[in-house]
Amino acid sequence: MSSRALSEISGLERTRNYLHPGDVSNAVRLWQEYVHRPQRELWRDHEGGNTHWDCCGSPLEARTLLDTVMRALSPRSARELRRIIGRFDAVRNRSSPPYDAGGG
Repeated sequence: MSSRALSEISGLERTRNYLHPGDVSNAVRLWQEYVHRPQRELWRDHEGGNTHWDCCGSPLEARTLLDTVMRALSPRSARELRRIIGRFDAVRNRSSPPYDAGGG
């Protein structure tokens, strides 16, 4: 990200009551790690919940926070962050390979 966008994010983290220093980078990291997990783990989290999130943060809440931050940023900075988050969203939205990829 550009220094301008990082500076703007830092300013938001200092001035918004719903943010603390480092929250945005932590949210990006949580979302990135989540979308790169194996599909079976994502399904298990969906079905039964993930108690690990209680201590380390929910990637789904992190993604929601990123949406909020993108709306608060200037259009230029929001575009930069959206481009990064969009890559992770694309990984998450990829379809799973078929169970019988070999054709039987």
